[in-house]
Amino acid sequence: MHMDRLDVKSFPSRVEMGEAAASNVSRKIGELLKEQAFVNIIFAAAPSQLEFLAALREAPIEWSRIRAFHMDEYIGLRADALQGFGNFLREHLFERVPLLATYLIDGQAANSENECVRYAGLIRQYPPDIVCMGIGENGHIAFNDPPVADFKDSYLVKVVALDLACRRQQVNDGCFPALRQVPRHAITLTIPTLMSAPHIYCMVPGKRKAAAVFNTLHQPIIEDYPSSVLRRHPHAELFLDVQSAERIAI
Repeated sequence: MHMDRLDVKSFPSRVEMGEAAASNVSRKIGELLKEQAFVNIIFAAAPSQLEFLAALREAPIEWSRIRAFHMDEYIGLRADALQGFGNFLREHLFERVPLLATYLIDGQAANSENECVRYAGLIRQYPPDIVCMGIGENGHIAFNDPPVADFKDSYLVKVVALDLACRRQQVNDGCFPALRQVPRHAITLTIPTLMSAPHIYCMVPGKRKAAAVFNTLHQPIIEDYPSSVLRRHPHAELFLDVQSAERIAI
């Protein structure tokens, strides 16, 4: 079904959702590589992406022509922390396929604002062709939580304070044992940066995401519901499983 411009698909299981999303992403990469030398892709790092990333690793993709980015990173975690999003993507994709290049946000940078400027420069140099993302329990995309989300943000990359609901999700997902251990700040790509990609694929499984999915599709397109902006994108696809889709009719 379509909600405004957003193409919405539901599958019986997380695995089938991930396989379908990976198939569509792989096909689009192949189409783009017939027209251009390289493809630039931004990836999300979260347990919700595991099935998708597992299927993508097995897809017939010319990885040597792919530049990979990630969309957000905690500030202040140890460089080897398992919760680091760069480390997550290294483990589940970046170090398991022969990418042309990998560009990671440095959450340990001495000056986070300078790191935003550096990473924004890379985004300008290699504009994204594809974004592979999720949606948070509070409707965030990347770390654009409702209090900081800005559909007309003038920044490409910025430092943000994390919403309490966002920090609680990290505990709910099993990434941190307690709320006090979840960092309070992060570096994130902004909503205009994500929306600038010609193609967006959004994978959102699980019962805890059902409310966020409902809000994405049925609430007004405003910053209170950051993911609602996906309904404006001309080539965005939302992949759900039976649990995340339980509050909508497809």
